[in-house]
Amino acid sequence: MRAFKDHFSTHASSYAAYRPSYPPELVDYLADLSPARGLALDCGCGTGQLSALLANRFARVIAIDASAQQIANAVARERVEYAARPAERSGLEVASADLISVAQAVHWFDLDAFYAEVRRVAKPNAALALITYGTLHVGRPEAEAILQHFYSTTAGPYWPPERRHVEEGYRSLWFPFPEFQAPSFPIEVSWSLEELLGYVDTWSAVRGAEKALGRAPIEAFRDDMAWAWGDPHRRESICWPLSLRVGAVR
Repeated sequence: MRAFKDHFSTHASSYAAYRPSYPPELVDYLADLSPARGLALDCGCGTGQLSALLANRFARVIAIDASAQQIANAVARERVEYAARPAERSGLEVASADLISVAQAVHWFDLDAFYAEVRRVAKPNAALALITYGTLHVGRPEAEAILQHFYSTTAGPYWPPERRHVEEGYRSLWFPFPEFQAPSFPIEVSWSLEELLGYVDTWSAVRGAEKALGRAPIEAFRDDMAWAWGDPHRRESICWPLSLRVGAVR
């Protein structure tokens, strides 16, 4: 199994505060695909953005992440049990999970080892869902232009190579299971300037740019965005396209 690439532990509290949640329609879709609603295994759970929602439809959710710092900052929720474990070694019993989900994390996994673990812990016909969201978009045109320039030009050279899988919606990832055609579930929120800037600061590419260039380009982006935003308390519409690879484990 390849080494864990930890891009997020040092900012786990910001991850918990600023990473978006997922639409409830996504959780309903996954629950309806699952053969039962006894146990969901959420791998690479981060601070529990999806795990907490799965508890609305599953009797028990096991949420695991290789980062102990992420788990320490996870959202406490009844019926959700968190543990610091890699997705490739979940610790679950054989044939115990009705759903195995991975949100915004599978591009960091050792796919061979992960899929072997999926086959081990899945009940017959359990659902497997790989979920990712791409680059966000801001409803205000001036802010959108500044954000996209920062994403592609300033931060662009510092994205880890695995980021390409996110930008491709996971379409190029190996997926050796009978696959369903999943509907589209965009993430839509209404955010203040502080929330947007807090989210951007969780990007792994921002950590890389900061290490290489210092904070000056990041602070320049923040100043430009503040100018484009205007009243910092005004809430703007934010949207992420959501992509899914969903199949049955057989």
